[in-house]
Amino acid sequence: MASDVTSPVLVYLHGFNSSPRSQKVSELRTLLPMIAPGIDLVAPNLGFDPETALARAAEAVSSAAGRPVGIIGSSMGGFYASVVSARFGVPAALVNPAAWPYQLLRGHLGPQHNPYTGEDYELTTDHMATLEAMEPGDTVDPEKLFILVQTCDETLDYREILAKHPRARAWVQPGGDHRFQNFSVVAPAILAFLFGRCFR
Repeated sequence: MASDVTSPVLVYLHGFNSSPRSQKVSELRTLLPMIAPGIDLVAPNLGFDPETALARAAEAVSSAAGRPVGIIGSSMGGFYASVVSARFGVPAALVNPAAWPYQLLRGHLGPQHNPYTGEDYELTTDHMATLEAMEPGDTVDPEKLFILVQTCDETLDYREILAKHPRARAWVQPGGDHRFQNFSVVAPAILAFLFGRCFR
């Protein structure tokens, strides 16, 4: 990892029932030393509780004060990324993001198991209310967002995030799935958006 206190920081926010050990994080850990060795990757474990998750995401960004910061948020992490982007004014790439997770997850209330962490917990209506209260609304700057979706996402309807942020830059790829196939192929474009220079 780079030690220069002025080096850019890439914050990765994982999705629902995922962790920093996800496939995309693994791909980034392999890719960054090859195409962007000066970028530090920070991937906090958000946990399941929305308040805790947002606090950890915000801490990851605020602790990099004075350094260029960009966020990648996947699925639920995409929602948190939009909230943190609005709060700190930093750019964020939303990868197959959840547009309105407090609506999506109402059909999944009850016992949950995170296969990455082994954690068992209860998803409640209070969690949904907390997520809805986080909704950034018009405080999000569309110029700070880069939306990447694949049309065959089996978990989310990709059209929802496009409707929510119609003025944001978007890359719609036919096919794919919720994991976002060939993520490493689009990673250089994401980094270019987040940090304003070319990576290949």
